Order: sequence, then C-alpha cells, then structure tokens
Amino acid sequence: VEKFKRLKNEGNDFVKAGEYEEAANKYSECMKLNTEECTVYTNRALCYLKLYKYEEAKRDCDHVLQIEDSNIKAFYRRALAYKGLQVRKKNMAGI
Repeated sequence: VEKFKRLKNEGNDFVKAGEYEEAANKYSECMKLNTEECTVYTNRALCYLKLYKYEEAKRDCDHVLQIEDSNIKAFYRRALAYKGLQVRKKNMAGI
C-alpha cells in the first residue's frame, strides 16, 4: 500500500511538471500493484491524451468504466480520446 501511494504521488508530481511520459510510467507501475484503483487509470488516460495516444487513453477509460460505470473523469477523458481519434482520422484522409 505504501509503495502504491508513493508511486501514485510521484506520477502526480510528474503530471504537475508536464512530464507525461514519466507520469504514465509511474501509473503503470501502480497498476501492477493494484488493478482495481480507478484513479491511476484515469490519471494515465490524461497522460496519454497529452501525448496524443488516444487509443491507449480510450482503453484506460474503458477499463475504469467496467469497474465504475458512473466515473465522470473516465467518461470525459474517453470523449476526448474519441475526439482525438476522429481528428486523426480526418487528417489521415487529407493526406
């Protein structure tokens, strides 16, 4: 439990510093310790959105919504992921 909290806090600090790749790695480490903690998934989804990894962000949000079907952050971030995927699809069509 202590290691989980420490890793999560380190991830949060990386987010505040704008270091999203490092933050995502910390949240991934948290998930190895506890797969049921929704906040690390929604936090990692935020990092993925910032890194334009929309498919990964959507997957994390889908996971959260299977556990907690009314998680507002997961719904919101999944919507942003879908929006990012749509924009990418349009850009690809223009190439």
